[in-house]
Amino acid sequence: MNVVDSSAWLEYFADGPNAGEFAEAIADVERLVVPSITLVEVFKRVRVQRDPAAALYAVAQMMRGRVVDLDSELAVAAAALSAETGLALADSVVLATARDADATLWTQDSDFEGMDGVEYRQRTEAPHGLGPTRP
Repeated sequence: MNVVDSSAWLEYFADGPNAGEFAEAIADVERLVVPSITLVEVFKRVRVQRDPAAALYAVAQMMRGRVVDLDSELAVAAAALSAETGLALADSVVLATARDADATLWTQDSDFEGMDGVEYRQRTEAPHGLGPTRP
């Protein structure tokens, strides 16, 4: 199973330098677990940087995987992870979702670097802002 965090989704949709690092996990929709909070983060960022249509397209692609809503059990697990690791709210929800699904977390968020079950790729700056949204 794979969980792709918001930073990796945004890199993929922008066709950034690390997009290929996340493409296989994203394309394997049968094994793709999508924390609902990533829908919020990606939609907001794409809408601000592009437009509402591009944002809707992005979340439609994300929803090809299995979307996991934040329920009370996941919320408590995320809070415990946040207390243990110092992760921010959204990051702790993403990590808790990955662990609950026994999934690999794909990210370029350095807050996750070195954690078990995480495939971290160092962010490489693109020459300019959010590029084309992938088809």
